[in-house]
Amino acid sequence: MSMIRDLRAAVRPSLRHLPRKAHTYAATALRPAAPSSVVDCAVYQDGRRCRGTLSPAEAVRKARAEGGFVWIGLHEPSEDELAGIAREFELHPLAVEDAVHAHQRPKLERYDDTLFTVFKTIHYVKHAQLTATSEVVETGEVMCFTGRDFVVTVRHGGHGSLRSLRQRLEDDPELLVKGPSAVLHAIADQTVDGYIAVADAVQDDIDEVEIDVFSSGPGSGRRGAARGGDAGRIYQLKREVLEFKRAVSPLLRPMQLLSERPMRMIDPEIQAYFRDVADHLARVTEQVVSFDDLLNSILQANLAQATVAQNEDMRKITAWAAIIAVPTMICGVYGMNFENMPELHWQYGYPTVMATIVTICFTMSRLFKRNGWL
Repeated sequence: MSMIRDLRAAVRPSLRHLPRKAHTYAATALRPAAPSSVVDCAVYQDGRRCRGTLSPAEAVRKARAEGGFVWIGLHEPSEDELAGIAREFELHPLAVEDAVHAHQRPKLERYDDTLFTVFKTIHYVKHAQLTATSEVVETGEVMCFTGRDFVVTVRHGGHGSLRSLRQRLEDDPELLVKGPSAVLHAIADQTVDGYIAVADAVQDDIDEVEIDVFSSGPGSGRRGAARGGDAGRIYQLKREVLEFKRAVSPLLRPMQLLSERPMRMIDPEIQAYFRDVADHLARVTEQVVSFDDLLNSILQANLAQATVAQNEDMRKITAWAAIIAVPTMICGVYGMNFENMPELHWQYGYPTVMATIVTICFTMSRLFKRNGWL
């Protein structure tokens, strides 16, 4: 303890003698650094990444002085963190606001020489068994500002990382030399490929529900599940497919615009690749729409099965009530305690009445079974 006190005493005078700015810097250096939303920042020249670790401001100065373009990747930035980058690249305030607050519809907007693109990323949530509360798909967002010499990507959500995508592009300098438009295409392509994988997984869930519903019809012994559990699972799966549809469908028009309309920010050679992305996206969109229609049909079939099962139960109840009504009526007649009643004092009256009741009930049960009521 005495050594620590001596060390503090030695440090304090040295800080007092520093200039005011130096003293402030020294005090700041002792504090823990605030977490940054910058995931990666690099300058690319001739399709290759420049060496060294650069801050966004240093990367911008280097790219504008020596050529190339900047790619800045951000994850859930605050307004203050994005404000400096927005001023540097003259990003439109409306687009910056959308990038900070997220929860945007997939879209493509043009502000002067900057394109602002919003992608909805989809992640399939694995589950051992689909239930009425299972989460099937999880959504995130990737916003992309694309300019002549810069790309700024803003990601929201716990999935949809672009780290592996950046590595693949860095391994392909011939593609990366096309500039920011190559990065935009790669992001769009990866997003749509994710849609295809999720659509295949959702198809498996729908097939499972369909098999369960149509194997739980009358006579299968699973009508209880058809009435309650299957309807809940179908409705939950339909809600998840609807969320999937909201992410996929609005993106089709922006991809068609990127593939059909000439733009100064998009390299003509890269524009041809957007047609392939648009084709894949159109296929996924059709598949998701068919999912919604198929789930509607499955839900209607499930409700029809529940109605049929209820009708079967009512017919059985009615048949048994009719059978039980026979002995009830006869016993009610002979229980009125009148002195002058038919066969009341006959020796074989009781066995005859009982035999009559059994015969009538047996005959009625056979008729009901023949007609499918029992």
